[in-house]
Amino acid sequence: MIGEHTESHVSDDHKVPLLPIQEAAEGTQSRVSFTFKSILTLQNFYVILGPLLSLFICFFVKLDAPPTSQKMLGVIAWVFTWWVTQAVPLPVTSMCPLFLFPIFGIASADSVAHSYMDDVITLVLGSFILALAVERYNVHRRLALNVTLVFCGDPVNPALLLLGLCATIFFVSMWLHNVATAVMMMPVATGIVQRLPAVHEQSEAVNKFSRAVILTVVYATPIGGISTLTGTGVNLIIIGMWKSLFPEAKPISFNTWFFYGFPVAILILICFWCILCLLYVPKGSARALSSYLDRTHLKRDLEALGPMAFAEKMVLSVFGLLIALWMTRRITDDIPGWGSLFHGLVGDGSVSVMVAVLLFIIPNMKQEGEKLMSWNDCKRLPWNLILLLGAGFAIADGVQSSGLADVLSQALDFLEDAPYLAIVPAVSLICSIITEFITSNDATATLLVPLLYHIARTMHVHPLLLMVPGGIATEFAFWLPTSTPSNVVGFATGHIEIKDMLKVGVPLKVAGIVVLSLLMPSLGTFVFGANP
Repeated sequence: MIGEHTESHVSDDHKVPLLPIQEAAEGTQSRVSFTFKSILTLQNFYVILGPLLSLFICFFVKLDAPPTSQKMLGVIAWVFTWWVTQAVPLPVTSMCPLFLFPIFGIASADSVAHSYMDDVITLVLGSFILALAVERYNVHRRLALNVTLVFCGDPVNPALLLLGLCATIFFVSMWLHNVATAVMMMPVATGIVQRLPAVHEQSEAVNKFSRAVILTVVYATPIGGISTLTGTGVNLIIIGMWKSLFPEAKPISFNTWFFYGFPVAILILICFWCILCLLYVPKGSARALSSYLDRTHLKRDLEALGPMAFAEKMVLSVFGLLIALWMTRRITDDIPGWGSLFHGLVGDGSVSVMVAVLLFIIPNMKQEGEKLMSWNDCKRLPWNLILLLGAGFAIADGVQSSGLADVLSQALDFLEDAPYLAIVPAVSLICSIITEFITSNDATATLLVPLLYHIARTMHVHPLLLMVPGGIATEFAFWLPTSTPSNVVGFATGHIEIKDMLKVGVPLKVAGIVVLSLLMPSLGTFVFGANP
């Protein structure tokens, strides 16, 4: 019987080709059509450039340090070249340290793999699963409509409505990643714009207001992300780098970051709102908009969502539980928080994953046996960000263990006598300009934050005094449509132009740098315990 079954199975295999014959023939034809012109492309040049730079450094660049430092510099040249040029997809480049470190003799395969899964990475995983739940049950839209309804005014007050939109987007971005926030909140903004007349029929006041509504999503999103650790990957990179570069120091908790990031973000948001009102809310706007926007329309949209379902209430409850646990795990040095019950073994990532697991246990009461989340819902997890974080942490560890950190410190000796109050604005400005030309803020932070650490050590100041403002400044990609995905989302609506982004982005970048330069030496030294 078994023999017959096997025989039948084998014969079936012979009947069906492993690959379609037609596709194979087509593939052969396409290979024949390759020419030197198709191979000699700029993209392929960038692919080769990374390894070539690495080999050049390994063979011809001599450092007064252990040989591993020279190899580490070669690996950095390879990875950074591919990151900046995007010769291969960013997540693929981020996996390269997993094979480059062992091959170049910098670290074992096990040790480098550990960098790709630590408490910071688990923090990202858990918080993104919760973000997907919020998106699945449309919680963000209900929240946006409720807040907008409060701020709309009767009759309509354009400045107050923009403030309400800014505050809503800011709040959502505090807890969700910037890209997710921009994608989810843009329909809310375009919904308001769609109530206005067509572009060719709009008065100047109405046209300016419609641009301002879209700009709130573009800029309030990255500003809100500054507030919390999970708001954007840059914040996670800063604390992850700090943990890798200075493991004996006290780690930065969710609470600690919030006490600094939230005031910084609030001040920048107020500056943004003032700039927006000054440029896009001329006198007479309220009268021009009164016939198109009123509370009745917003109430109708809110009623269309229906009463809040059990699943929405549960997602909000889990969301609230996560925030409460994050905020109370470690409060101050004098008030240790509930984390002390577990002798400091529980991290923010542990909490994030624990709460995310609840989403797979609690029923959604829509269909029998169906939970709030299923694993199929998690297929959109941001593996690109997770791999990028892992690569950044691996490179930071490699710089330390290879001896390259000492070489960098010696090369930066000329900064030893530079005044701290002058270097912070300069660092913030340089970082904020570089990030305009590298599409990923996370990649920019990964490139620059370790360098800022070594600059600070050379200047004999606390490393966080440069790492935090410099890292946050990489989120100030306010000028170009292609600088960040959230900029792309806004520009793709067709309601704003590059000149709008420059009109708002230039003064907003200056305001952000001023806020960082003032708050880091004052509030930052108190919150992080980082005296200059």
